[in-house]
Amino acid sequence: MKRLVLAGCCVALWGFWGIAGEGVYTLGKDDLGATLKAPDGREVLRYATKKAPDSKCTASSACFFHPVNTPSGLAVTDHAPDDHRHHRGVFLAWYAVRGAKDADFWGWGQFAPTKGRVIENRGIELASADKQKAELAIRNAWLADGEVMLNEELTAAVRQQDVATVVDLTYKLTATADTKLDQSSFAGFSVRCRKDGEFRYWGPEGEAKLPVPHYLKAETDWPAADWYGCTIAFKDGKTVGAVVIDHPDNPPTKWHNNRGVWFINPCITAPGPITLKKGEPLTLRYRLVAHDGPTPAELVKSLTSEWRKR
Repeated sequence: MKRLVLAGCCVALWGFWGIAGEGVYTLGKDDLGATLKAPDGREVLRYATKKAPDSKCTASSACFFHPVNTPSGLAVTDHAPDDHRHHRGVFLAWYAVRGAKDADFWGWGQFAPTKGRVIENRGIELASADKQKAELAIRNAWLADGEVMLNEELTAAVRQQDVATVVDLTYKLTATADTKLDQSSFAGFSVRCRKDGEFRYWGPEGEAKLPVPHYLKAETDWPAADWYGCTIAFKDGKTVGAVVIDHPDNPPTKWHNNRGVWFINPCITAPGPITLKKGEPLTLRYRLVAHDGPTPAELVKSLTSEWRKR
């Protein structure tokens, strides 16, 4: 009898500690994706693994982050906006992939077929988590008519620091046959921002007022920089923003930052086409900073220095 009482007390205490001491990042899954929550229960970001039945997105694929929230809980991303229904939060895709078949995984359909071209999720797991940070391990397959053209391994290390949610993204793409990404002025790693406020671009030198690049003229893209970002100021007085920090190990990059499309896009195919040899991974690294308030210049400077030294 004493053993039963003792066991019951232990279970009760374990249950109490399991709730009160849960202070770690958690990942909740459903049929359409997974949501990462901070130790206090706030939603940090969501990764969509499938299209919702009522989605307005015209792209065939899901496999994107949206929303990505600031520490105050405000989203910086947009999904299927009315000006470009195929845009989807934070995503990686190209519209002219030439391998065993031609494929447009972006969703445009101008230079390669979109039908039967799908980025399909093959798994998402919480690889590690504590009260400070979390790391997601994501696997996707880029399919053309059911055949794998590219295997994608993505790690996302997430933490909240000061006024920012910091997401370190490492994409590893491995082609199943020699594959070429055509030269293009946009595509690749893309952050589609919300469009319901006053939008401004920023860079290491302050506000970036470079001309809007032409979507078919890669030479008009913005020059290489350690980072570019944006802010969105709302009528209620609040401001949010996003910063994308490039990594020196990435291929040479120009930026298709189009203030008419509310877009941050470091484009590795703007300088020229990229060739992926069969079985040889292409690794791309980006640090995304979703912040409250104006661009936190000193924090971004510190995060840039840290990221580029890795």
